[in-house]
Amino acid sequence: MPQATRQDTAQPWETDVYTLGINAAYHDCSACLVHDGIVIAAAEEERFTRIKHGKRPVPFSTWQLPYHAIDYCLAEAGIALEDVHHVAYSYDPSLLLRDYGGQATIQLPLEPSAHGASEWLSPWDPLFLSYIVNAPRQLAGGAPHHLRKRFRNVRHDGPFKWHFVEHHLAHEASAFLAAPFDECAVLSMDGRGELATTSYGFYQDRRYQRIKQVNLPHSLGLLYEALTSYLGFLHSSDEYKVMALASFGKPVYAPLLREVVHYLGNGDYEVLPVEWERMFGPARERGSEFTAKHRDIAASLQVVLEEVVLRMADWLHEQTGADNLAMAGGVALNCVMNARVRDHGRFKRVWVQPAAGDAGTALGAALWIDGRERRASARAWQMDHAFLGPAYADDEIEAFLRQAKLRYRRAADLSAEVADLLMQDKVVGWFQGRMEFGPRALGARSILASPLDASMQQRLNQIKDREDFRPVAPVVLEEEAANWFVNGGVSPFMVFVYDVRPDKADRIPAVRHVDGTARIQTINRQQNAAYYDVLKAFAQRSGVPVLINTSFNTRGEPVVCSPRDAVESFCSTPLDVLAIGPYLVEKP
Repeated sequence: MPQATRQDTAQPWETDVYTLGINAAYHDCSACLVHDGIVIAAAEEERFTRIKHGKRPVPFSTWQLPYHAIDYCLAEAGIALEDVHHVAYSYDPSLLLRDYGGQATIQLPLEPSAHGASEWLSPWDPLFLSYIVNAPRQLAGGAPHHLRKRFRNVRHDGPFKWHFVEHHLAHEASAFLAAPFDECAVLSMDGRGELATTSYGFYQDRRYQRIKQVNLPHSLGLLYEALTSYLGFLHSSDEYKVMALASFGKPVYAPLLREVVHYLGNGDYEVLPVEWERMFGPARERGSEFTAKHRDIAASLQVVLEEVVLRMADWLHEQTGADNLAMAGGVALNCVMNARVRDHGRFKRVWVQPAAGDAGTALGAALWIDGRERRASARAWQMDHAFLGPAYADDEIEAFLRQAKLRYRRAADLSAEVADLLMQDKVVGWFQGRMEFGPRALGARSILASPLDASMQQRLNQIKDREDFRPVAPVVLEEEAANWFVNGGVSPFMVFVYDVRPDKADRIPAVRHVDGTARIQTINRQQNAAYYDVLKAFAQRSGVPVLINTSFNTRGEPVVCSPRDAVESFCSTPLDVLAIGPYLVEKP
């Protein structure tokens, strides 16, 4: 485990170094490329293969690597795998293998799940770990045929140097090495890593120290996953739906759940085994009606989660005395919980890594190994935006529109013309610039709509085939955020909720959730000029510097990546307009 690890000496040791980060052990497989401390590219595999989350997090899928995301990252830098100096994989199998004598062989029953407990945490662990140990060989020899050119001339032992990075260290590094802080406390919470499920640390003077960790079987992430399954959703996928559902319920079962989750003090907690059906009755079947009881169960767990995490964060503040907190791990995508920590905790500033789930560990692992191996004397990059994915040239977009035999026109003034369409209550697929990294659409692969009519929320849920309780989120001009949302500050990544100002609620009813909050994104022109300009143009016409921004996809599909993806989604849904590059495509 990392203890007081320093990343620098007086002078840089190496320059012109490429470090490739890979996340593949569980879900949301991804890749990230760092060049001398600067993130060149980062993307999730799902955006290229069109398989949500890249794969399901089961032991026998661990062999799959994010080849398409790796290929994209290398292409963005104009290099091949043989030009990479370091590969950082965000899981360290030695942390489990050392407990079993460092054995060189494994034994696997023909039907692992039919066998009970053994010396392994799971009967599948030998296969799971074998795949991870063999990841260097898989990277060198397993690339798909159509991508193989960029993977030539490498072996499992080089020319790159391979590094296994502890999963929670990768989460932590994705926060403290990307956050706008030179000094911060660090809190990482997810389902599980090798052993840890929660970790605490402190980053100061280019030194990071792990203060404490909570290990399996105690896991806030796995508890939330379990309830996600009980409520008829897909675990490791739909936890955000449980958070949305919770706003419609009352925490009447919170006392019962406080018997399951105990904060023990000193940063420790325990999660007792739960038999959900014995506690609450039969599980909800997918597709069946949501009852008041379902809503109340979701609300109860959400409240208990917030209570426990707030006490954890306050303990971390006591230990570090830091003003700043950086958070990562899948639990940190719970924007309602994040707001509770921000508003009721002791830290002055809270920053959450936008790809806080496992996808972000590719970024964290790459940044950590880059800094360590180069002995970098200073940070060269911080995460001001998440536009790290592929972009497409205007001629490439136009060629595909012609191939698809679509009627299109080149806009004379894209922001003005799209703003006019939005004022007509048209729903616009917005495809501009480099794709976002992480689960949120942030104005590169978004669906935009007017927030002025409350019915737009239900209309968008129908267009996207989403559950009717799901809210839609607003984007607001950064300079106007405080005028429309209580204590509205800079929030570019949609990882916090804010209360809508009461005097503004009737003007933006479509983005005001049932609890009076909105998960806002702020935008300035430096981050994304085209996105800012269309919002500014809408504000000039409506007097409202707010638009609905939801992800450009439909239920069960990843966010669109390429012009083909955008056109297919546009043509197969009731979207009115596609604004793709400088071109507009309108349906009759």
